[in-house]
Amino acid sequence: MSDKERDEQAEKIEFTGEDHLEDPEIEAIETLGADKLKDLRGKLKECNEQRSQVLEDLQRVKADFLNAKKRLEHERERDVQRATDAFITKLLPLCDSFHMAMSDEAKWQAVSQEWRTGIEGIYGQLQTILSGFGVTELDPTGEVFDPNKHEAVGNVPVSDAASDHMVISVLQLGYERTEGNYATLLRPARVTVGTYQN
Repeated sequence: MSDKERDEQAEKIEFTGEDHLEDPEIEAIETLGADKLKDLRGKLKECNEQRSQVLEDLQRVKADFLNAKKRLEHERERDVQRATDAFITKLLPLCDSFHMAMSDEAKWQAVSQEWRTGIEGIYGQLQTILSGFGVTELDPTGEVFDPNKHEAVGNVPVSDAASDHMVISVLQLGYERTEGNYATLLRPARVTVGTYQN
């Protein structure tokens, strides 16, 4: 095609940029594209909101899980401590028997040396086991009566005002157990308490 023929054809079409912009098909496509873009932006916003909600729910579930895990671990530790306390409490009558057997010094000395050595050795083993669990004896003789740690089984009249509400004698030792931050009274000491009388 020659240059002349091209010029003739261009005169027939007379295409301008303005005519192109006013084409109804292009305007419809642009409107359709703008509507689709608006829809996509709306869907993206909705997806972002759902994502934020899912992340928030996930964080809440994770926190609940961690709290439940800590609570279960704490309960398991408490169960172990309660079982240990129950086991030790069953051993305390043995301690009482040893104390009663050795409390009367004259009678205890009358027993043969072999028996005394054997009994004292067994008692020492029992004390080692108890101390391994953090158990200590409570002998509150001469202390102020504390109803949280002592069980009063009787009152003894005293003439000294300083002995009023004081532990006069211990009929049965008390025991407590400590382990880290955990402390519990296994058994209160059974005591007699002084009562001042003028």
